Amino acid sequence: MSAAGERYPERLFYDLDNQIWYEPLADGTIRAGFTPVAMELAGDVLVFTPKRIGRDFEAGRWFATIECGKWVGSARAAFDGVVVAHNEELVRRPGLLNTDALGAGWMLIVSAAAAGWQAGLVTGPAVAPAFAAWRASDAYRDRSE
Repeated sequence: MSAAGERYPERLFYDLDNQIWYEPLADGTIRAGFTPVAMELAGDVLVFTPKRIGRDFEAGRWFATIECGKWVGSARAAFDGVVVAHNEELVRRPGLLNTDALGAGWMLIVSAAAAGWQAGLVTGPAVAPAFAAWRASDAYRDRSE
């Protein structure tokens, strides 16, 4: 699926409300990052601040913050868990979120507190229609931080 000039891989799990993607890794952990459309809306990323390694986080609460040209706010988790690692290169070069949000601009590696962390997230063939509906609804315009 393409949105804002990007392809959204169907293998990832997406939290559309918060525009965060999740990628299950072979060791059972999960890589997380902002979607490119979130970065398009936010503007140039100036600062990336992850929650500290080993810290717990709760669904709907922050696990990283970013400061951008158009927006300052939080990356909110879709499930409970703990931060296992963060992208050191992104701390040094936060603009990676703007240039490669689905790749080198990943934010965190986390461990979910419970099985079934994917519940409520969009994946597979549902990705394209879900992003199209989200864009058409103007839901992103109603967000305030």
